[in-house]
Amino acid sequence: MVIAGKERGKTGVVSRALPDDNTIIIEGLNTRKRHVKPRRAGQKGEIAEFSAPMHVSNIQLICHVCGKKTRIGYEIKGSEKRRVCKKCGA
Repeated sequence: MVIAGKERGKTGVVSRALPDDNTIIIEGLNTRKRHVKPRRAGQKGEIAEFSAPMHVSNIQLICHVCGKKTRIGYEIKGSEKRRVCKKCGA
């Protein structure tokens, strides 16, 4: 769920993570338009729409159990490390 910016309150699926830039791309959100020139003779130019990256500080995860936006914690059981919802513990 987006918590800041023009897309505030909208949800989507993360399609790509860019950890070097601390950004992620969410399908269908933060769309931009780019004018693309024709590359070959006879090809038409077009206006391409794409989802631009958003900073991770503007995004919050949604728990799959309680359905609320939440922070996450980590729980270690043996050699397994799991992400845990801070609100419901799932």
